[in-house]
Amino acid sequence: MRLSTRIALAVGATVPILVLATGWLLLRLVAADLHDQQDTHLRQSAAAVAKDARGLLRASAADRSAAVEQARERRLFTSALDVGVRLTGPGGTFMGGPQPEQGVSLPASAPVPVTLRAGGDTWRVLSKRVSGGRPGVRGTLWLFAPDTSADTQLRLVRRRVVSVALLAAPLSGLLAGAVAGRASRPLRRLRDSASGLDPRTSTARLDHTPARIAEVDDLAHTLQTVLSRYDEQAARTEEALATARSFASAAAHELRTPLMSMQTNLEILTGHPGLPAPDRDEVLDDLRREHARLLGLLVMLRELGRGDLVEADAFGPVDLADVVEASVREQRRRHPLARIVGDCPPGLRVYGWEPGLRTVLDNLVINALVHGGCTDGRPAHIGVTVRASGDHALLFVDDQGPGIAPERRGEVFGRFERRPDSPGSGLGLTLVAQQIDLHRGRIRVLDAPGGTGTRIEVVLPLMDGGAGTEATLPLQRNWMITTARALPQEFHKEDS
Repeated sequence: MRLSTRIALAVGATVPILVLATGWLLLRLVAADLHDQQDTHLRQSAAAVAKDARGLLRASAADRSAAVEQARERRLFTSALDVGVRLTGPGGTFMGGPQPEQGVSLPASAPVPVTLRAGGDTWRVLSKRVSGGRPGVRGTLWLFAPDTSADTQLRLVRRRVVSVALLAAPLSGLLAGAVAGRASRPLRRLRDSASGLDPRTSTARLDHTPARIAEVDDLAHTLQTVLSRYDEQAARTEEALATARSFASAAAHELRTPLMSMQTNLEILTGHPGLPAPDRDEVLDDLRREHARLLGLLVMLRELGRGDLVEADAFGPVDLADVVEASVREQRRRHPLARIVGDCPPGLRVYGWEPGLRTVLDNLVINALVHGGCTDGRPAHIGVTVRASGDHALLFVDDQGPGIAPERRGEVFGRFERRPDSPGSGLGLTLVAQQIDLHRGRIRVLDAPGGTGTRIEVVLPLMDGGAGTEATLPLQRNWMITTARALPQEFHKEDS
């Protein structure tokens, strides 16, 4: 059923009800006005005939002649005009004019006008106590006004109200249908514009001219927002599908090298059962290294996948001191010969994903241990320092290794970027860059303060500074299928 039809039916059913309700109120008001007029007339008549009623009581009590009594009675009825009069007193009851039959029970008293129903007729009744001017000469003056004219007028008003209600139903329905049809015209135009859109086959989008109707304009804005989100998701899906092949090719290339090396070593072991012990041990050591490299590559790919799939509700307040302490303690246990020093004051809190921040610390320290050993052969010396700077936390990881050339510092975060002699997977710093991006931070490679070695600087927003108090993840999180090379150069630089 169309909206205009629904509106027409609703109006056509509502208007008669409103007319009837208004008519009922009008009837009550008209009835009250008519009764007020009758009551005023009764009071005026009571005041006019009171003198004649007292004279009739005196004449009746004094046993005057019938002629005198009849004269006073006629005078009483004449002064009452169209109002019925009944006077009860010690000398009897005198009745004249329109009134209920004498056998109808009257109220005990009616100092104010009341309604009396008798034999299907309705009367307005008023009573007044009168005195004949002598002790014991008292009576009650009753005045009656027929309510027929009021009933006639009320019936006339009632019929007209019902007629108006019956006539208003179809007319209001037709008028409402016409108005609703015209008012819903912008909605139909919006429907026609939206029905012709097919995001699967066309890039055309909803072109809406403001109709200055709030509901229609809001609906058009909602449709445009939905289509925009569809385009964003479709673009991300298309990008993922397009780059997945590239990732599969690159991952296959990286996996092929250790697998082929392992296959060669296995063929040597199986093809030469009498291989000398020193040669056999060398082949087994090579197998262990390739196996460790392959396992590390798979672990890094898994961690990249976790970072791409993490949602905002996984973020919360994190104390950097706890993360630094846990990471330094773990790496000291794994590398007892290295010297790893952590320095982080308590209370530096960021809004982040604790496993992701722990991954950042672990990979930076491991990278420093692998590539930042002392050039003179001494055990590696690694420093992890955290300081507050305004609304941000600065994290430094320093080593005393050979350093990184300035022209290569932007490449170290690329996927599968590693030195020829590196035992790693080439994904450790890529994973670090991913987590820094998720936490809305910055990272860059600098010279170590002592002039020898490398310093990795990480900048993260603090909670207390007003920034970073909510998890606003990047829209595109595809570090598994893209490389850090796609990031703008400013990613590795501080904002100027």
